[in-house]
Amino acid sequence: MKEEKNIIVGISIGDLNGIGGEIILKTFEDERFLDFCTPVIFAAAKAMTFLKSHFNSQINFNIIDNITQITHNKVNVLNCWNEPVQIEFGKEDPKIGNFAIKSLESATKALKNGDINVLVTAPINKHNIQSEEFKFPGHTDYLAQELEGESLMFMITDTLRVGLFTDHVPVKDVSTHITPELIEQKINTVYSSLKKDFKIERPKIAVLGINPHTGDNGVIGSEDDDVLRPTLHKIKESGKLVYGPYAADSFFGSNNYKNFDAIIASYHDQGLIPFKTLSFGQGVNYTAGLNKVRTSPDHGTAYEIAGKGLADENSFKEAVFSAIKIYKNRRSYEQLTANPLKKAPRKVHR
Repeated sequence: MKEEKNIIVGISIGDLNGIGGEIILKTFEDERFLDFCTPVIFAAAKAMTFLKSHFNSQINFNIIDNITQITHNKVNVLNCWNEPVQIEFGKEDPKIGNFAIKSLESATKALKNGDINVLVTAPINKHNIQSEEFKFPGHTDYLAQELEGESLMFMITDTLRVGLFTDHVPVKDVSTHITPELIEQKINTVYSSLKKDFKIERPKIAVLGINPHTGDNGVIGSEDDDVLRPTLHKIKESGKLVYGPYAADSFFGSNNYKNFDAIIASYHDQGLIPFKTLSFGQGVNYTAGLNKVRTSPDHGTAYEIAGKGLADENSFKEAVFSAIKIYKNRRSYEQLTANPLKKAPRKVHR
């Protein structure tokens, strides 16, 4: 029971000029979180003390310099840097982006080493994190390099899960990226995640078309007929319950999405616009397919309200809950499949 209670949740601080610090503080002001997890914020004592004072938070931090100094039933802050930080809410600043990367790299190292059980990432600014050393469009791409497996952006709530064939790819390049190999890989990743991470025994997956009206028999593009349909037919013949392609414009409005355990969209906005419209503030971005669990809230840095005390922490809370639940589900699945039932001994008949 101790392990269940003390799941260690690592938290990367994200962009300090955004709302990340605020939603982290608001989340862990609810001391009930400490009954089932131990948070470790990867940042610096001075930065967190400034945020605590600015938002009038009552949290008492346990400041540590080494991951082995973690204390359960406390909100731990692991020092990742010693330099002073000039926090200016709402301002895009490459120096602040550098601190966000230091936090992420330190947290990811702890995740890889097994020092934390799961990682929850606060929002970053994709522009100000870029440098000669860090050239990734976002968290998902960086973690795909650092961890094992085939990563997939999986937006989830209790009732809706949306994956993507392509994520941070320009729209003009989407169709060239969607190959039979990619389609099979992403569907297999979603299928496996639904079984291991969400305890769905026979997942049903819907796939949205690449072109408007799935190409209208070639009138609006041939990719759906030439690439998507044949590949889905092949996958379905293997026994997986995969359906489509469906016309994206009517799929969500008709409530057809409620008939499936997951939906895979062809590109970023095709999947994320309906997802965020239906569940904004409650959704979670989960990086499926990797050997470690990482989640994040479904929003960005929100510079326009940063520092004003207006940020809604619900999506971040859901990200923490989801990370813990997925971790437990995955552990349970691994235990069930690691030791298949041995053959029962034959009965001796007299």
